[in-house]
Amino acid sequence: MKINKYEDISQIDREAKKDYIDRHSAFVHCESSAAKGEKFKVKVKVGDEYAHPDDFDHYIAYVQLWNGETFLAQATFTAGVLGSAAGHLEVDFYIVPTKNMKLTAMAYCTKHGLWQSDEVVVEVA
Repeated sequence: MKINKYEDISQIDREAKKDYIDRHSAFVHCESSAAKGEKFKVKVKVGDEYAHPDDFDHYIAYVQLWNGETFLAQATFTAGVLGSAAGHLEVDFYIVPTKNMKLTAMAYCTKHGLWQSDEVVVEVA
């Protein structure tokens, strides 16, 4: 399966391509440091500037959180979870870290496939 990745949309000329890339891309939001053994919040948001559709045949089916090649968590969705209106899907994951992490998120669109976030490094002390 092809994995799509975010491109810096400020460098893209065509508005349609900016919309396509942004609304499918997953973004990891969290602190850059965490305490070992304590609950740590990681927010994953799909889309930044552009909203993703929520139609019966075109929606975000799942969002995953990974630490390098280690699968951490997944949230699964059905069509209509955003009220059948375009929006930004957001998921809060709570994990308990034991060592430094390299977090990435994956979002699966039922029409446009799998999208991977940029890596976010978290120092654990």
